[in-house]
Amino acid sequence: MSNDSQGSVKGEAAITASPSGSASSQDPPLSPSTTAKPPELPDELVQAGWSKCWSRRENRPYYFNRFTNQSLWEVPVLGQHDVISDPLGLNAAPAEGGAGEGNLGNGQRKRRISEEQGAGLNSIKRVKAEPTTPISPSTPGAKHWSSAPEDKPTLPATPTTPSPAPAPYRPSTPPAHHLPPHPEIELQRAQLVTKLRQHYHELCHQREGIDPPRESFNRWLLERKVVDKGQDPLLPSDCDPVISPSMFREVMNDIPIRLSRIKYKEEARKLLFKYAEAAKKMIDSRNASPESRKVVKWNAEDTMSWLRRDHSASKEDYMDRLEHLRQQCGPHVTAVAKDSVEGICSKIYQLSAEYSRRLRQTHLKVCASSQQSRLVYCYPVRLAIPSPPLPRVELHFENDMACLRFKGEMVKLNRGHFSKLELLYRYSCIDDPRFEKFLPRVWCLLKRYQVMFGSGANEGTGLQGALPVAVFEALVRQFGVSFECFASPLNCYFKQFSSAFPDTDGFFGSRGPFLSFCPVSGSFEANPPFCEELMDAMVTHFEGLLEKSSEPLSFIVFVPEWRDPVTPALTRMEASRFLRHQLTVPAYEHEYRSGSQHICKREEMYYRAVHGTAVLFLQNDAGFVKWAPTTERLAELTAAYRPSPSRPSTLSSPGPAPVAPGDKDSAPKAADMTQSAVTSPGGHDDNNNNNNNSSSSSSSSSSPRDKMAAV
Repeated sequence: MSNDSQGSVKGEAAITASPSGSASSQDPPLSPSTTAKPPELPDELVQAGWSKCWSRRENRPYYFNRFTNQSLWEVPVLGQHDVISDPLGLNAAPAEGGAGEGNLGNGQRKRRISEEQGAGLNSIKRVKAEPTTPISPSTPGAKHWSSAPEDKPTLPATPTTPSPAPAPYRPSTPPAHHLPPHPEIELQRAQLVTKLRQHYHELCHQREGIDPPRESFNRWLLERKVVDKGQDPLLPSDCDPVISPSMFREVMNDIPIRLSRIKYKEEARKLLFKYAEAAKKMIDSRNASPESRKVVKWNAEDTMSWLRRDHSASKEDYMDRLEHLRQQCGPHVTAVAKDSVEGICSKIYQLSAEYSRRLRQTHLKVCASSQQSRLVYCYPVRLAIPSPPLPRVELHFENDMACLRFKGEMVKLNRGHFSKLELLYRYSCIDDPRFEKFLPRVWCLLKRYQVMFGSGANEGTGLQGALPVAVFEALVRQFGVSFECFASPLNCYFKQFSSAFPDTDGFFGSRGPFLSFCPVSGSFEANPPFCEELMDAMVTHFEGLLEKSSEPLSFIVFVPEWRDPVTPALTRMEASRFLRHQLTVPAYEHEYRSGSQHICKREEMYYRAVHGTAVLFLQNDAGFVKWAPTTERLAELTAAYRPSPSRPSTLSSPGPAPVAPGDKDSAPKAADMTQSAVTSPGGHDDNNNNNNNSSSSSSSSSSPRDKMAAV
């Protein structure tokens, strides 16, 4: 997917929001009306996209819907003409040329079909699985929100009147009660998360004398999201248990020292000596039992004596000795470090809960003047609390990059993805027709994901990789996929997707976290972050949905082929009664799109996967009948996964993360998904040498697996 194919941005210099929140005089109109008039329609119709305009040719007023480009002479009736339940036409069946439905909107066709399903399902979220137009930056012919007025379609000579009248629209779920995003609050959240990361680093150094395991803080955020019932979208504040299993496991794996990948004999000798010395020092300085002291000290001294005595040992001899030493000393070292590591996990959680409480109090004060009830639509995520006036965010362009600045904090993305966010915002946001709040909301979105990734080199970019465009196209053609279960506005392919942050992402089409989303029908693509707890919760959610639904329901799941040890999620899916087929795409024979695709260069967009990918088809009986994984369909999907020979790959394959000898719990099968020479928003460096033989790669953490597919 090249950035060259992404549409250019019209009127770029005029997109800076004014301090008062009013739009620039250069903003193009979003309806055929050329003059700004006070609304003459009920708020419900205005929110549904309707506005009153004047026809010079007919010399009479008419009504125009900016979501559907529909024009009516008579006053529209809410429920008969609006398509707010499906403003993107995502759930509509493909047009078959039927004359009787030629003038009906996508939402009206959907409602006509749904009338036959019975009124009892009106309260359930439904996602039809017909193929839909993707909203990726490579989508050709996508209409830009800032197009000139003359680009509007010609007004019909006669009004379009649907016949028969469809059933009235009823919102399927109550509005979301997340607080609206605000640049001031997002900046404070970024500062608090950075402070929390620093606390974690200091605690690991002070209590255990180690650097925090690489990416462990990011995986802690993901693992906490699975169980967190708190109100902050990023900072955990209400979790049970308080001690994070993910963080505890990763810190314990690096005690007494971090074991890196060993390539040469001298490295093995040095590491063996350091382990023996660190284990002996640790057992002497902690409150250990006499038996533990005796075992550890004897084995450590015996190892040091052997090292001084034998200088002709091979690398394999040193590795065997290290494995023996770990088996003898490991349980005793773990026992004396257990309370200290639990204290680290507990302290980080308590600080996070305090930061979350403090941040929410500030956020409520900012939104206090706007606290009032209002009717909102639930799909995509609509916030029940109106957005307060947002401050000015400056926009300028540097070559191919759009730069947004607020109080000296700059975030960046390329022009193609900036245009993509404009399109998503136009399709999904109904409370900002003049784009007065667009730039502050984009800044909040980018800052949120930047903070989640972290500030370290190569850190976090593996959390947002994506399947290649060719794979998505095959999924649409062969399996009717129309929804991504784990995505973001930055890497989504479809206009409808679930993502981690409904408060910032809802304005760009997000349906909220998928673990809270309960469809009864449809074909879905699931490529979760490679956090074992999150993947396990995903399987539980999938099986619950498949168990309850009798309508066609299908989930095509992409997870890493990890076998040593195998992940619980993969084991459960392979044993599931809903598993219809499973295939494995071999390592180095397929590729993914970069997690930094919104800021990286064109030649850095794709990279080869260093581990196999398991593709599992979980379907109920009706879903299997409709989207059965036949030989022909699987052949096309497999072919789409092969790297394109016409696209040169300038990224070297990331090497696997280091493995401690014999440490299965920390043995990763995938490396950190990082990019070469990529500068991420906000100025931190996301460079990666991707050199499997580099010493820096050798000293990396033996942390759990990192994600190499779509969020």
